[in-house]
Amino acid sequence: MLKFMINDAVGYARTNVREFSLNALRLLPQLPQLSPYDVNLALKENEFVYNFPVEGIIHSYETNQLGSNSPCEDSRTEASLLHRNGFICGIFDGHAGAACGQVVSKRLLRYISAGTLPRQVLKEQLSQGCSSQSFLKCHNDNVDFVSEIRPIYEHSFQQYIKQLSNEPQRDVASELQHAFVQLDEHLSQEALTTSDVRTMGVALSGAVACLVHLEGLQLHVASTGDCGAVLGVLDPQTNQWQPKKLNNEHNVDNLQEVRRILAEHPREEQETVIRNGRLLSQLAPLRAFGDYRYKWSVDTMQQKVVPMFGEQVMPPNYYTPPYLTARPDVQQHELCANDKFLVIASDGLWDFLTPSEVVSLVGEHINSKKILEPMRLPPGEVKLKQISAQLAERKAGLTRKPVDQNAATHLIRHALGATDYGIEHSKISYYLSLPKDVVRLYRDDITITVIYFNSEHIAKLKGDQSSSQAPGA
Repeated sequence: MLKFMINDAVGYARTNVREFSLNALRLLPQLPQLSPYDVNLALKENEFVYNFPVEGIIHSYETNQLGSNSPCEDSRTEASLLHRNGFICGIFDGHAGAACGQVVSKRLLRYISAGTLPRQVLKEQLSQGCSSQSFLKCHNDNVDFVSEIRPIYEHSFQQYIKQLSNEPQRDVASELQHAFVQLDEHLSQEALTTSDVRTMGVALSGAVACLVHLEGLQLHVASTGDCGAVLGVLDPQTNQWQPKKLNNEHNVDNLQEVRRILAEHPREEQETVIRNGRLLSQLAPLRAFGDYRYKWSVDTMQQKVVPMFGEQVMPPNYYTPPYLTARPDVQQHELCANDKFLVIASDGLWDFLTPSEVVSLVGEHINSKKILEPMRLPPGEVKLKQISAQLAERKAGLTRKPVDQNAATHLIRHALGATDYGIEHSKISYYLSLPKDVVRLYRDDITITVIYFNSEHIAKLKGDQSSSQAPGA
């Protein structure tokens, strides 16, 4: 319970970090100055890169995480879909503890990989005694559930896929929404039926999520809460990078979301449902997994939760729950050759950088990394003048050689250290040196995944589609 109270207080006190200057940091007590070597170690500790071995829509992805909370409340998971050619990944930003985010990050992808599978294939898998591991291959997941909890989660998953097998196939967007809601309901059922402090802890903590599902050229982004997703598009006319946002955050800045919540509760509660920019004056995201102290009935709270955690677990002005949902908004986008990459990140990044800045930074990073690749001559007869020009271009590029190979690390470095005059090492050092009991006031956990698309493969698929749709084809 103390964790809830601390997180609420931190939420009120947290500074607007985009306006937080280096001078303000220097007003803090003197902190040890980290060397560039130590800064690099800290920034690169959680890097991960995956290059896909077979040519497809995605060339590779890079991801990284820098914690603020201890333990870090962000989680990330990436996986290839089995039984068809597809990819799925997500970023999960927990609050009131890490439990809900960690559990959802492992389970949600499994629910979605089964839910988006053709029903006939799902039935075949059921007849062969499939498990929750049967539908995807994770690339960056080295932790499993504790043995006492694993059977509970597996039982819920088996119920879910049996139910799915008897339902008609939905479109991908509807299956994503269905999976989000069903998993969230299972978190509630597991907590109430077992009365185990661990399952109850998952249900009472919370997590927001941004999930990407890609199959063929169809990209879907499902989000609940305040993580963000932005597509990096290269304009072929101007050769400039353009951002395309693929989700809207569910917070008080989203007026449509505020109106939705107010419309679901009596007029007498209009002044208390959202107060001080937070749900029931406590929760910043307006949609989330878990957080069942904003969802369960008053009777359930009094009978099941208050005896375990005390009266203080009840939010103020709690009259007509549920006040919160895990149902995501889903946006669909058909990839084209100009779509070069996708960045998804927890709000710790967006506190520092705008979508436009993020896309520009990754775009510049792509261009600067080209000088690190082996020099390749164009096909056919090559003139000495062409070789000379190419060498001159590479030499000029050495001045902008990136410090970080990993684009996610590159973004974190700029988020913490960018000034009007470039990257300020001492600024990053200050952010990384802040004591554990105050660091959360100045920066949040930051988790980023950058997905690189294979433009040539996308162009080929688009060309094949055009040919097949041509008259007389």
